[in-house]
Amino acid sequence: MVDVRPDEVSAILRQQLAGFKSASELEEVGTVLQVGDGIARIYGLTKVQSGELIEFENGLLGIVLNLEEDNIGAVTLGSSNAIKEGDTVKRTGKIASIKVGEGMLGRVVDTLGHPIDGKGPLTGELFEMPLERKAPGVIFRQPVNEPLQTGIKAIDAMIPIGRGQRELIIGDRQTGKTAVALDAIINQREFYDKGEPVFCIYVAVGQKGSTVANVVKTLEERGAMPYTVVVAASASDSAPMQFYAPMAGAAIGEFFRDTWFINRTSDHRNTSR
Repeated sequence: MVDVRPDEVSAILRQQLAGFKSASELEEVGTVLQVGDGIARIYGLTKVQSGELIEFENGLLGIVLNLEEDNIGAVTLGSSNAIKEGDTVKRTGKIASIKVGEGMLGRVVDTLGHPIDGKGPLTGELFEMPLERKAPGVIFRQPVNEPLQTGIKAIDAMIPIGRGQRELIIGDRQTGKTAVALDAIINQREFYDKGEPVFCIYVAVGQKGSTVANVVKTLEERGAMPYTVVVAASASDSAPMQFYAPMAGAAIGEFFRDTWFINRTSDHRNTSR
């Protein structure tokens, strides 16, 4: 019979316990394996979902994209310079979303919906809106039967645009694409004054901060900011923040589309009674 040596048994137990990871810990908490250029490779988080928000040790948020066999890939919503190998990451249980509300009107926000105009926090009730959302089917959409006046006679006369219609403004640099968009936003002031606002969302991606400031100043001088939201992801922001900025703008627009239609329908029903 082989003699059992207590020191060997204790050494093996210490070795096994030192590397022990419970299943629940692997599901909810992970470890950064590699990070760079806004991309993080993470070990653990075995139950995480694609598109879920995760939180790094320093409070920075990320979005899970790749689900590999032994690790996951996530993009960081902010500078990844403060993240290092070995940092812990935990699940939030939420799909990537931003908080949206009517308090965003007249404000400048970033991709995550945080105000960056120095006017304090957003006011009013806020609702979670997913960044990626399935579009309503054709049956559930209203027909395009109302024009959207841009204020540019050539466009309104020859190429009328309907509310709900997609329209692309394309051209070389310094040809006036932004001017057309700003004129269209400013021209909606008369509908806002009549109580039938057309809510506008201006998303600035990869532009200089001074350029965005000039746009906001122009909208303020023309009285267009009360019904406008500016989403800014400037050139200094990380690539993921710039990538998700248009999706954030779409989420804000979907909030106003849904809530304004419901409110207008309920007001019409109350009036008709």
